[in-house]
Parts: sequence; C-alpha cells; structure tokens
Amino acid sequence: MEGYERTAPFEAEKVRDRLVEMIREHTARCGISRVVLGVSGGKDSTVAAALCARALGPENVWGIMLPDGVQADISDSREVCRSLGINTRTVNIGAMHETLKAAVREGLPEDIFPGGEAIAAERESNINVGPRLRMTTLRYIAQALGAFLCGTGNLSERTVGYCTKDGDTSCDFNPLGHLTSKEVVAVGLTLAELPAHLVEKAPSDGLSGKTDEERLGVTYQQIHDWIRKGTSGDAAADAAIRKKWLSSAHKRRLPPILDPFTGEIV
Repeated sequence: MEGYERTAPFEAEKVRDRLVEMIREHTARCGISRVVLGVSGGKDSTVAAALCARALGPENVWGIMLPDGVQADISDSREVCRSLGINTRTVNIGAMHETLKAAVREGLPEDIFPGGEAIAAERESNINVGPRLRMTTLRYIAQALGAFLCGTGNLSERTVGYCTKDGDTSCDFNPLGHLTSKEVVAVGLTLAELPAHLVEKAPSDGLSGKTDEERLGVTYQQIHDWIRKGTSGDAAADAAIRKKWLSSAHKRRLPPILDPFTGEIV
C-alpha cells in the first residue's frame, strides 16, 4: 500500500521545516538555485510554492500561471504569487490546446468523431491534455532558466491515480509526494505568509467543472484514513480506494522495459 500507518501525531511545523531544509539541500547538491512550478491557486501548488520560497528565497522561485483559455479562479493564483513575492508569468495554453485538437481531428473518418463531437474516450483524454501541455510549458521555462521543476502532487492523489502521466507526475523533485491531502493542509496552515482560505480551498481539476471528490467518488478524509490507518471506516469506500490504487500502479512506476535476451520485464 502507498504510504504507511502513522502512530505518532503529525507535527506540521516540524514537517514544514524539514521540507524547507530538504529543498535547500537537494537543490544545492545538484548545483541548482532556481525553481519553477505551476501555480494553479489550489492548496498543493500554493504550499509547494511557499516551501520553495522559504528554502531558496522568493527571488529564486518562478510561479507560472497556466490558464487553458479562461480560468475562473486565476485571481487565486495571482494572490498566491503576490503573497509570497515570487516571480510570476502567465502563459495561456488555450491556443496550444485547440491547435492540438484540430490537428488530431484532421482527416479522421466521421464514425470516429460523429457529428464532429468527441467520443467518450476522447473527452477523457482531452481533460488530460491540459496537464500535459502545462508540464511541457513548465519544462520549457525551467530549462531556459536553468531551474528545477518542482512537482506539486500529494500522496492521496498518487495513491488513487488522480494524476496524469507525462503531466503533473513529471517533475525534478516533489516536496509533497509523501504527504496526504489532509497533511498538506496542516502544513499550509503553519505558513503565515499564505492566505488560509487558499490552503483550505476545495480542490478541483479546473477542467471538468467538478471538485476532486466528486470525480473520485470518495473523500480525501477517507483516502487519508485508508493510507494512515488501513481503513476509512467504510467498507465500500475502502473497496473503491483499493481498486483505484491497484489499477493506477502504472502511474507510480517507471515504464517497464522488455528484455528479449532474458525474457524478463523489468
């Protein structure tokens, strides 16, 4: 199972300070002094940006806002960057997204996209285009700046596969990957430089029009309890979480390499 049962109480301030120290140590060891990350206005990128700013100084952190056309809550992203005093830039990926969709549809037979409308599978893949285009854009900027790309995904999302391959799973380091969603909030609330309402903001993907919990069918509290206690206290929720954990294992591993000389898949 992802994570581990926690018997000692979670000490958010100690975790915060250790993560700040680890970011500083890791980047220094690699000879990197700058960090780039996407700032969505949600709790994860908000907390990750604050940890990086504490570790490296706000002048060495670039918070990139990446709306896909119109983003209703982009003011939250701006508030995060302003509160932390970090460098900021907005890159609208809407035109890239539309160009890609048009290129994919060009020349396709009508029975694949009847009436010009995407079939169900394409609609789901289209939702995942945004995170992939965002990561490509962030990689472009990070390499141009000689910076590391900071990931912002948490353990709860990773456990149930609520992440996108070649999208938000792609990064150079991730300070939140061993914290559940509830623990990220606890750490965020110790960061006085952050507006509390953004740390406690209900998470959503900004693409489907639904909250994360609506899409998942379980709550983040249930996922937290399943990871840390072994059960959410609800048998149906436990079964649903376990099913998601098993089916999303490929997202948490490097791609398998097929060895024709030994017959092994490693």
